[in-house]
Amino acid sequence: MAELCTPYFLVDEALLRKNLEILKSVMDDTGCKILLAQKAFSMYSVYPLISGYLCGSTASGLYEARLGHEKFGGETHVFSPAYRDDEFPEILKYADHIVFNSVRQIRKFGEAAKRAGKSIGLRVNPEFSTQEGHAIYDPCAPGSRLGCTKAAFDESILPMLDGLHFHTLCEQDSDDLKTTAAAFEEKFGAYLHNMKWVNFGGGHHITRSGYDIKTLKSVIVHFRDTYDVEVYLEPGEAVVLNAGFLKTSVLEIVHNGMDIAILDTSAACHMPDVIEMPYTPPLRDAGKPGEKAHDYRLAGPTCLAGDVIGDYSFDDELHEGDVLTFEDMALYTMVKTNTFNGMALPSIAYRTADGGIALVRSFGYDDFVNRL
Repeated sequence: MAELCTPYFLVDEALLRKNLEILKSVMDDTGCKILLAQKAFSMYSVYPLISGYLCGSTASGLYEARLGHEKFGGETHVFSPAYRDDEFPEILKYADHIVFNSVRQIRKFGEAAKRAGKSIGLRVNPEFSTQEGHAIYDPCAPGSRLGCTKAAFDESILPMLDGLHFHTLCEQDSDDLKTTAAAFEEKFGAYLHNMKWVNFGGGHHITRSGYDIKTLKSVIVHFRDTYDVEVYLEPGEAVVLNAGFLKTSVLEIVHNGMDIAILDTSAACHMPDVIEMPYTPPLRDAGKPGEKAHDYRLAGPTCLAGDVIGDYSFDDELHEGDVLTFEDMALYTMVKTNTFNGMALPSIAYRTADGGIALVRSFGYDDFVNRL
């Protein structure tokens, strides 16, 4: 095929399979079920591959639930902080498990879900935070709207519940899961004896090098054997961790107290977590400022003054037309891209196991204008 024009996302089949093999080994060894959290990765062209390893998908609302049901198969789980009256009947067509965020939502929609034969869960908030420096991603932060606290829990809804769900982690190891699970048990564990399942949510960095899988397995087995429940995990990042890239080209070099390379990709449009988190994404063959001979700030082409990806150093000077490769760019990228400033969306490509690269999707003016 003709050479792809930057910017484009590239997902690597071999790296994706490597992650999936790790996740499947956890399921095989513990009997748990792992689901794909579509909020992190919804490239449905690879769902046939992923669904060969995982048990289903999770959704944050109607459209993701439909996508998971139609394109992924297996079990479809959905959670929303609050469901819409006009959408809930359609959600019942696609979801197998419906997780509610409050006692009131269960009272409002639970009977309809039960009549439709759905498994009903409640997301709870163990009020035990293990995160540092990322309050925007902390469901246990003070004032969080996510999850029912023990004080708000009403035991009168117990006959409606098939399971409990907690999601408190973000890119964390299993030691944080272990301490969080203990806090969850202290507040809500007694209720599990009469339930069918428990869901540990996402944020588990299972496929990261050095992750303590042994501790993860011990927590899963503890809940399985103590409460006789099925254990679910719904990671998004772990499925595609380090399996995707974003290719970009240098458009121009300007100088204002430092060298600034303007790229054809934008932090604001193509990798918004760089600004929201914030974080500096890994860049192949680059170092931190001062580590190599030439320092550059990499920035996007939009009019937003803060459209800055980060500061890096390189062995050689950058020039117009140089192609750079951002790493770990499958998760929370394609699902968050936008067309601010009329920026074109990056194409999506796939590297197969034999090394061939295929264009999956390209975008144009119609994708911009049809949203407006």
